[in-house]
Amino acid sequence: MKMDLDLTFWLYVLAIFVLILLSAFFSGSETALTSISKAKIHNLAKYGNKRAQAVNNLIDNKDKMLGGLLLGNNIVNILSSALATSLLTSIFGGTGVALATLIMTLLILIFAEVLPKTYAMYHHDKMALSIVHVISFIVFVLSPITKGILLVVRIILRVFGVKIDRLAVSSEEELRGAIDLHQGGDSEKESIEERHMLKSILDLADVEVEAVMTHRKNVVMFDFDQPIDSLIEEISNADFSRIPLCQDKTDNIIGVVHVKDLLKLLSKKETITQLDLRGIMSEPWFIPEKTTLFDQLQAFRERHEHFSLVVDEYGEYQGIITLEDILEEIVGDIFDEHDKEELDIVISKDGSMVVDGTTTIRDLNRKNDWELPDEDYSTVAGLLLYETGSIPEKNQIFAFYGLTFEVLEKQKNQIVSIKIKRMDDVSVEAEIKSL
Repeated sequence: MKMDLDLTFWLYVLAIFVLILLSAFFSGSETALTSISKAKIHNLAKYGNKRAQAVNNLIDNKDKMLGGLLLGNNIVNILSSALATSLLTSIFGGTGVALATLIMTLLILIFAEVLPKTYAMYHHDKMALSIVHVISFIVFVLSPITKGILLVVRIILRVFGVKIDRLAVSSEEELRGAIDLHQGGDSEKESIEERHMLKSILDLADVEVEAVMTHRKNVVMFDFDQPIDSLIEEISNADFSRIPLCQDKTDNIIGVVHVKDLLKLLSKKETITQLDLRGIMSEPWFIPEKTTLFDQLQAFRERHEHFSLVVDEYGEYQGIITLEDILEEIVGDIFDEHDKEELDIVISKDGSMVVDGTTTIRDLNRKNDWELPDEDYSTVAGLLLYETGSIPEKNQIFAFYGLTFEVLEKQKNQIVSIKIKRMDDVSVEAEIKSL
């Protein structure tokens, strides 16, 4: 041996030990700050937590933060390897290089990479808050060097036609991903329902009112010109609080009567023939069918109204949209004491389901946790018409998206009832009929 185990040896060992600890600190800090729950830190900062505010500042300058951490980590790793090589070559000669490489690789891999990063993954919030001030100081000190390095990197990449801009991270995509991982409630069914509710809130800005409105053929509407006693009887027997009134033809809607206003009017008049509904009718409020649910919800709040009429691009009346329709898109069907809970999805014992043609794809997806597309249509009947490019006949069976759709009932050109079954549950070759 060319070197005695004297003070110099132990100083080298101590220096290598300290450098490995620093490397572990940098590695763990990098993992903690990049995997931190941004929503939680934002909430802490909102309520005055100074450390959380400092973490937010670091995250907002992620390129500078990562540059500082990587620079510091590489400095201590290279320095520790150099010291180990110097120490072992002075003891073992040329063999010391191989020994230093082997020993330092194991030490750095285990104690400076895997161990601190594993700890940081499971305690990222706590660790990030505890080391934020130290990291902020280190990043500040090393920032002149990291800026220069980043500039050189950008120039080199630009030479090869690669442009580096700030990373545009979609908060909505992150939120949707978090919702997909959400496991709440006491059962899987409750978890699925909660995930659909949370996603539905995000979808309000993308879904248009035509996808959830009540179509004109299903709207309860009365003729204003009929005898007043007949009109009042019809309004009283209706199961809705707001009734559109038309004149001459259904497209000519002249107003909307609220049953509560009608009752007030009736209490003030001695005879029905004295009633004048024009005084209590509200002006019809028309909105475009391409209005998003989010915009319509805001409009309902601003106007303090719950009911509007939908028209297409030509101004033709298409149906109605209510506040309850929008709320049901978030929480599912809402039934009050006057509603008849008539389900348009009936599940059979064999796992198949019979649905109305007017059943919306969104309701089907919500109930079964499916992901059927609904960009080009909103109902199950619309799906069949779009995918087949024709008007299906009764008893025809089609296969789309891993499901079979059998037309059970049809009235003229309208698909009334459809049977849906998973393709795994049937013999596809035997049952699917060609067009």
